[in-house]
Amino acid sequence: MGRDVLPHAMQQWPKSGTPVRLLVKTWSGMVEHIGVALPPSGENLVTMKLQNGYNVSFPESYVDSIELLDELPIIEESQVPETPQDESLPLVHLIHTGGTIASKVDYATGAVTARFDPHELLDAVPELRKIARIRAVKLGNMWSDDLRPRHWNRMLKATEEAFAEGAVGCVITHGTDTLHLSAAAMSYGWSGQGGRPPGRIVLTGSQRSPDRGSSDAADNLIASVQWAAHGPTPTGYRDSSVVILHASSSDGKCAVLPGCACRKYHSSRRDAFKAINQDALGHVVIERGEARIEYSPEAYDARVESISPKTFDESLRIAQFISDPHLHPDLVQGAIDAGFDSLLFHGTGLGHLPISDPEDDSLENRRLRVMLEDHISEGGVVVVVAQTVHGPINMNVYSKGREQQEIGVIGHGSLCPPGSALVKLHHLLSVGGREAVIGGWGADLVGENPPFSRT
Repeated sequence: MGRDVLPHAMQQWPKSGTPVRLLVKTWSGMVEHIGVALPPSGENLVTMKLQNGYNVSFPESYVDSIELLDELPIIEESQVPETPQDESLPLVHLIHTGGTIASKVDYATGAVTARFDPHELLDAVPELRKIARIRAVKLGNMWSDDLRPRHWNRMLKATEEAFAEGAVGCVITHGTDTLHLSAAAMSYGWSGQGGRPPGRIVLTGSQRSPDRGSSDAADNLIASVQWAAHGPTPTGYRDSSVVILHASSSDGKCAVLPGCACRKYHSSRRDAFKAINQDALGHVVIERGEARIEYSPEAYDARVESISPKTFDESLRIAQFISDPHLHPDLVQGAIDAGFDSLLFHGTGLGHLPISDPEDDSLENRRLRVMLEDHISEGGVVVVVAQTVHGPINMNVYSKGREQQEIGVIGHGSLCPPGSALVKLHHLLSVGGREAVIGGWGADLVGENPPFSRT
């Protein structure tokens, strides 16, 4: 039941939380929306949360009338019709692991829950109807910081099943905090041994929750499905999996980043991800609901298509340490005694560890050096990556780096970003243990260590 049906010009936008029916003029004609008023997401805009949990904003000039409602109409699940899909469009599997991008708000409880039914996704983001046929698969609804290597394997298996069923691409919706790690896992899993996936794999998420007018969920999802359905055939190098998220703080442009070499660099900005030691693969531009790909074709030969991905040995354990004034040998010895399969150090500068004692006043540094030397001589695997994130590991510049090489610390010459390096180390240990790490660390398996970026 409604009240106060007025042209927008005669009425102020109601306070946040007010149920409203909005009539707006769009490119396709007059459209009605029912939901809850939100604070405007920008100047001269009106913003509301739809009953499907997504936010929409319109210029005030588009609004024909506003009707204030006493309450929102209740939509029973059984009343929601299945959304017909265009069978002529390419099939894309949307694989949900968690995060806010594919979620909805329960107005009764205020909780955010996973949205993984195709009809819900298509109703929430109708632009997808013109891009692909969607099959939604729910792997879970997890915070990304709770994911473990077993979840990487489940994603690999889900993509394998999708391609076997005829999908041309997969979009994995994922929390942003560890999205770059899962993207690297898809890259190494499918292409770390020289192959390429049968189709395109995209990982995407959103920085802003669906109850905010500035949510980036819809743009990221549209861009990701566009790439998964119509992007270039993957070569297996840099593009085995890609990350697609906002390229700037404004709407309408998403960056396509190599899954093997990107990282979240900001905790809250919408353009929170950047490629490391290399450029983006391209962009997806969205204008008036239409998406187009801007891409410079890679000059690499396509590898042989992989039949199935290489999964990760879930029993392996890697201990990580930060090289800084509080790196104490007791911590490292604890990991050695506990039987960890590898030690991964985030080294300072060009890849250095506190193993020297030039003033003869830091016994712990000398202890750490002897400890690492003994551990490596007994078959232990010790790898160093760049704490600086950008730039190479170069242990030839300073005497300390040369000492580290002499005792068997692995890492010299690598451009692999720290997150991708953790996944690469796990992949190589899964393939062939210590010898695989020694032989493969300096290699450029999937584009994580590109020769064109070495300095």
